[in-house]
Amino acid sequence: MTLQQAGSAWGVAALLAHLSDTLTRQLGVCTVEGEIASFTRATSGHCYFSLKDAEGAPALLKMALFRRAAMQLRFAPQEGQRVRVTGRLALYEPRGELQFIAETLAPAGAGALYEQFLRLKAQLEREGLFDPAVKRGLPGFARRIGVITSLGGAALHDVCTTLARRAPHVGVIIYPSLVQGAEAPAALCAALEQARQRNEVEVLLLVRGGGSMEDLWAFNDPEVVRAVAHTLVPLISGVGHETDVTLCDLAADLRAATPTAAAELAAPARADRLRELQRWQQRLSQQVGRRLDWQAQRLDRLALRLARPAQRLEQSQRRLDLLQARLQSALQRRVDQQGHGLLDLRRALVSQLQAQLQVKVQRLARAEARLEALNPQRVLERGFAWLEDAAGQAMTSASQLQQGQALRARLADGSADLRVEGVTPRPKGQRPHS
Repeated sequence: MTLQQAGSAWGVAALLAHLSDTLTRQLGVCTVEGEIASFTRATSGHCYFSLKDAEGAPALLKMALFRRAAMQLRFAPQEGQRVRVTGRLALYEPRGELQFIAETLAPAGAGALYEQFLRLKAQLEREGLFDPAVKRGLPGFARRIGVITSLGGAALHDVCTTLARRAPHVGVIIYPSLVQGAEAPAALCAALEQARQRNEVEVLLLVRGGGSMEDLWAFNDPEVVRAVAHTLVPLISGVGHETDVTLCDLAADLRAATPTAAAELAAPARADRLRELQRWQQRLSQQVGRRLDWQAQRLDRLALRLARPAQRLEQSQRRLDLLQARLQSALQRRVDQQGHGLLDLRRALVSQLQAQLQVKVQRLARAEARLEALNPQRVLERGFAWLEDAAGQAMTSASQLQQGQALRARLADGSADLRVEGVTPRPKGQRPHS
C-alpha cells in the first residue's frame, strides 16, 4: 500500500487496512502492564477485558485473549488485578476499534499479587468466613474420607499412601478437580458441590502440592473460599508446603501443613488405636477379675452359713413360734381393749337414748294437753250448743237464720230439733255479752 496521492480519497476499508499494517510493522510484539477491568469469559472460551493505566491516568485499552491462550493461564484473573500482557496491537476493522491481541497474561509481580491476596482476605474476613467460632471438630473415627484434588498430582498419591498405612479400614472417595489454572476455581467449586450433594463422607480433604502464589491462586478465589466455608462436613485444607498459606486454609475447619499431614489429621493411626484398645482391654480384665474374686469370697461366706441347714431350720422354727405367740397375745389384748370400749359405748348410748325419750314424752304430754283444751266436746259440756241447718251447715251468725227455719242443736249429751220463732240481730257497735 503506497501513500495517498494528492487530491485522491481513502476508502474506509483501505484506510483501516493501511493502519493495521502500519501498527504491525512499527510495533510488532510488545508488552503492556495495567489493571484488569470488565473481565468476561465467553462460552467459546475466549476472554475479553480492558486494561486500565496502573498509575491512574485516563487511559483504557481493550484486550482479547483467545481460547488457545486462555487455556494456558496459571491463575484466575480478577477485577482490579495488576497484570502484564504480551501480544500485538491490531485494528478490528468491522468496527474500527483498536484492540490488543494477548498471547500471554501474568500477574505483574509477586508484590501486586500479594496486595490482591490481602484485599480478598479482608473482604472475606468481613463476611465472617474465617471466624474461629464456626469451626467444627473432626469426628473421632471417620469411616469414609473424601479427597478433592487432581488425579494426576502427587498430593493424591501422598494422601492415599498415608491413609493406607495408618487406617486401611477407612474408605476413600475421590472428587477429581483441576487445582491450577483459570478453570480451576470453577472445577473446585463443582467438586465441593458434588461432595455436598452426595453427602457420603464424614471428613473432606482439600489438597494440592506446593507451588508459587500464582500456581496456588485458585485456592484464593472468593467463590472457592465460600464453598469451603459452607461444606456440610468438617474440611481439612492441605494446600502447598508448610510455608504456603491460602484463603482456603483460613476458611477450612482445620489447616494442615502438607497433604500428608491432612491425611494424618483425618485418620488417626490404626496401630495407635489398637494399642489404646489393648490398654482398655487390660484394665477391663483387671476389673472383671477383682469383681469375680469379691463374688467368690461372698459365695464362700454364704456357703458357711448354709453348712448346717437343720440347725438353721430349727432356729427359724423357734423364731416363728415366738412371733406367733407374740401375735396371739397382741390380738387378745386388742380384743379385750375393744370389748371394754364397746361396753362403755353401750352404756353411753343407752343413757343418751333414755334422755332423748324423756324429752319426747314430755313434749307429747304438753301437746296432748293443748289438744284436749281444744276438744269441741269440752266446749259443749260447759253449756254451749252447736247449731246447724237441715243440710248440716253450721249456723254462726244471726243473719243466717230465718223465722220458721228448722234447726238442730247438738248438746253435750245429745241433740234437739228446733224451729226459729224470731231473730233479733245485735245492734251495730254493741259488744257481745260476756
